[in-house]
Amino acid sequence: MPPERPRPEPLPDADFTRVLCVVAHPDDMEYGSSAAVAKWVSQGVEVSYLLLTTGEAGMQIDPAEVGPLRAKEQWAACEAVGVSDLTILDFPDGMLMYGLDLRKAIARVIRQKQPDVVLTGSWVVSMPWGLNQADHRAAGLATLDACRDADNTWVFRELADEEGLAKWGPRWLLVNGDATATHYVDVSGEPLAKGIASLACHKEYLAALPWHPSAEEMYGVFTGQAGQAVGVDNAVTFRAHRLRQD
Repeated sequence: MPPERPRPEPLPDADFTRVLCVVAHPDDMEYGSSAAVAKWVSQGVEVSYLLLTTGEAGMQIDPAEVGPLRAKEQWAACEAVGVSDLTILDFPDGMLMYGLDLRKAIARVIRQKQPDVVLTGSWVVSMPWGLNQADHRAAGLATLDACRDADNTWVFRELADEEGLAKWGPRWLLVNGDATATHYVDVSGEPLAKGIASLACHKEYLAALPWHPSAEEMYGVFTGQAGQAVGVDNAVTFRAHRLRQD
């Protein structure tokens, strides 16, 4: 039998000051991570969202209509958890490709925001709930590499030379949705309620998915399962990578 995995530990987030969340689509943050964001915001942490696409291919209606609709719903979801800084890029939804352009775009925002923590989704193919979507994989892997790119003087030199963006290295990379979670955030109570409200803000998108459980049901199940595993009512888990000590 394989060795039993260590139980996730509480994330040492008391000294977090700035968090940058990088995901592929509107609604990606709202499947768990937004409850942790609500808790951090309540602690005075500055949280920024970076979406790589507008999610325009996520509904079976004209993408020109879907993009603005989903952006509007994402702004409402941000407001539900206290986030006021949202950037949405225009990489193509459903065709997001890992590569230098994507890494550079993320590295640029890391240098602009200077976060001590970057949060993204898992880039593995097989997830605890099924097969991971292509855009999610590209976004997660590009974010991992962009954390290093942003802190390297000789990678994307034009960010410094032409845009005046000095190199910057985050201390932590948090990966949501990883089966080998190392840490958790207790989101019981108000953070959970705000997380549920944030997912519910994607009203038109969720209405287009008739099989989708209610925001309260879905959020409650997966945060409840994670909480039970670590001894709290509700939790969000991450695989936490310490990138630097200073």
